[in-house]
Amino acid sequence: MPEIGLLPFARVALDVARAVLPPYRTRFSKHQFTQPQLLAVLCLMRYEDWTFRETEVRLREHGDLRRVLQLATVPDYTTLYRFLRRLDDEAIEQVLSASARRFKAKKRRSRRRARVAVDGTGLAHNAASMFFIRRSEQRPRGMTRWSYWLKWLIVADLDEQIILAQRGRQAPWCDCRSLPGLVDAARRVTPIGLVLADAEFDTEQNHQHIRQRLGARSIIPAKRGRSSHVGIRGQMRRAFPRRLYRQRAKIETVISIVKRKLSARAPGRSLPTQIRQALLLGLAFNLYRLRHRLSQERMSTEPSGI
Repeated sequence: MPEIGLLPFARVALDVARAVLPPYRTRFSKHQFTQPQLLAVLCLMRYEDWTFRETEVRLREHGDLRRVLQLATVPDYTTLYRFLRRLDDEAIEQVLSASARRFKAKKRRSRRRARVAVDGTGLAHNAASMFFIRRSEQRPRGMTRWSYWLKWLIVADLDEQIILAQRGRQAPWCDCRSLPGLVDAARRVTPIGLVLADAEFDTEQNHQHIRQRLGARSIIPAKRGRSSHVGIRGQMRRAFPRRLYRQRAKIETVISIVKRKLSARAPGRSLPTQIRQALLLGLAFNLYRLRHRLSQERMSTEPSGI
């Protein structure tokens, strides 16, 4: 990513990780590398879409990067992989929330509650391009379509263009029941005033949860059916606020930025590894946005020299 260099990104990643994670997992750890250091290296790996072996090679070649990460030695690629296997999804969520809070704290304080949107996208589990996959499927003895893939669900702040909460799971699957947990996790980061989602999350229970539990307004297109004529879903059918719902397109922009600038895949041979790779992808995007905000503030405070 040419906009933000490796050194500023690594500095921000280490700073945020240190504020959340303890230095060592247990008192029996080897104390060679700290958890924030290894997590910052993993975020750097997702930021540049490196493999584990490429990450080790890049760290050996880049002395300034090692000094920023305060690494006395370069961690082996197996060390990074084992740390990823031991890393808890909840720990990644805590660091993601910390990065989102720091990002919002850098903005001028406002009493306006956040406008968020919920959406999901698929991530590939290997490095094969979609063009190669489609061409292979067209051949007589080509590869068949994937029977499953990884689904990455996110809650994004539409005004700040930052991820507030995320989940990963195997697809195809109906993600309708995932909405309450996602918006609850996002509310722990910032107060929410509006929730936008597509018809995949259309249920009366989701509307009730958003409006009663969060005290926010929910806008979800109602699917066709007999039950969509009553309750809040009936209101969506009779008078749907299309102009306000158009703001949901901003979460598509966030997903597009992640896939174009970072990566469109979550590599791994097992499903837990793929899920952690997807969660690290969202964390790397937040750190990128945070570093970009810090650089903008520094440029605005520096004298113009005229």
